[in-house]
Amino acid sequence: MNAATSYLEQYDAAAEIDKFSLVRRWIDTEPLPFFKELRDKRPILVTPECTLVTRFDDVREILLMYKVFSVKPYVPKMDNYLMAHDDDALHTREKSLMQFMLNRDDLPRVRAMVADISRRILDHKNGQIEVVNEFCRTVPATLVQDYFGLTGAKLADLIEWSYWNQYDTFHNQPFDLLPKELSQQIIERHNETSKKLSAYITMLVTKRFLAVIAEKLTLSILIRLRDDIVTRMLRSSFAKELDFDIKRLGINAGGLLIGAIETTSQAVAQILQYLFQHQEWLTIAKMAAQKEDTTEFDGIVWEALRFVPITPYLFRTAVSNYTVAKGTERETVLQAGSFVLPVTLSAMFDDRAFESPDTFIPQRNWYNYFHFGFGGHECLGRYVGMVMIPEMVRQVLLKQDVEPQGNMDYKSGPFPESYTLRWAG
Repeated sequence: MNAATSYLEQYDAAAEIDKFSLVRRWIDTEPLPFFKELRDKRPILVTPECTLVTRFDDVREILLMYKVFSVKPYVPKMDNYLMAHDDDALHTREKSLMQFMLNRDDLPRVRAMVADISRRILDHKNGQIEVVNEFCRTVPATLVQDYFGLTGAKLADLIEWSYWNQYDTFHNQPFDLLPKELSQQIIERHNETSKKLSAYITMLVTKRFLAVIAEKLTLSILIRLRDDIVTRMLRSSFAKELDFDIKRLGINAGGLLIGAIETTSQAVAQILQYLFQHQEWLTIAKMAAQKEDTTEFDGIVWEALRFVPITPYLFRTAVSNYTVAKGTERETVLQAGSFVLPVTLSAMFDDRAFESPDTFIPQRNWYNYFHFGFGGHECLGRYVGMVMIPEMVRQVLLKQDVEPQGNMDYKSGPFPESYTLRWAG
């Protein structure tokens, strides 16, 4: 930013055609000072491409009004998955069923699995690792196989399928301002990988369904399948009125994969980088990592993620005209059909909800974070993520004298792509 002028002064002086490109650049390169100015001076910024909503209360207001602020932009990207539905019967039914399958009583076992997977990978790297691909993506992909039950596919394929689904859905929207040729390439890669994923899910469900039948016929005497989420679904009987047939089961199994890998990878990589860049908290985190009780360590992880979340905003489409922050001096009519960006990164630095927001304070009120979204579209697997992400970070920091070798490389994309770490021994 030009030191002589504020963001909003530059924005107001720009030609209409250039206004959002300025906003996009500031979001990508200097989000915290830009959002701070918006919260203070223009909390609801209506741009030619979309509206940014930056205060905590207004962000929550939008994210709780599912029928007014729709996830319509998800629809062409998600193949009728539950998260592309707004507060309807399918969304409520299938999210409830999947939360039932993802039994929270599993979490101690899941954390132990993550720790074991992480240690195996790190212990075989001889003191150096390119952590994004060899760890941050590989650990959740392995958990997808071992806990979710998506076996029989290469880890590289699972990672690729998650990657292009995430890229197209969450980083290839009109307000991302991608060149048309690049945008189309992303769509094509997504379509290509979705076909492969669909064929794999069909094969997986068919084979596992036959194995479950064989298990039942032998009363588990000769065949006993390993407990995982796909097997649980196939072992369960659903009344036809629930409309959860084998096809819907397969779609939801694929959803577990898509949501687990790239989001976890980005969160872990960015948390690690943040801690390596802040030696005071790195030292405290390393000491906390040694403790059997992980409460202190986990609090450090979530506070680090507040500064470097996987996305600065969520996005919705206004279905009808709506006045946000009604009765305040900032009240604004959001027009039907417009894109609305509830800026969750900004909301997590709003001093109306966060005491001393610019200060790193672990053990904050968890419920004010937006790490897994908020409201009806909060992440289905958030409880798995709440043990997987900190445990992955913890296992890295348990390595003696671990430190980065250079900066993290995003390779001009939205995700971390390369980050090398080295440790003693």
